[in-house]
Amino acid sequence: MSERYEYVPHRLLRRRVRDIASGAEGELMAVINENVSGSVAHEHWMELAYIRGASGREFTTAIANVEAVGTADRHGRPPLALAELYSHQSDPTPSNRATDRPN
Repeated sequence: MSERYEYVPHRLLRRRVRDIASGAEGELMAVINENVSGSVAHEHWMELAYIRGASGREFTTAIANVEAVGTADRHGRPPLALAELYSHQSDPTPSNRATDRPN
């Protein structure tokens, strides 16, 4: 198993989050892209969220299982799950302002 990993920046770091799979809450300490494969021949990379619970112990979960805990945003919408935030980061169809304007 490769011991390589990389930290992934995220806007919810050091904020209160919930693991929707277990219901556990805590502070998001890190998001790390890790090789979770047990095989040397086949690598399997996954973004894991490291969450520190109330006891002080950290646990991991898939980034897709994490949502922000707290109040609604300034528009009254509930907090987005981390997976939803990632899905909005890059739009595969680039905006072309020149074609958006009438001739």
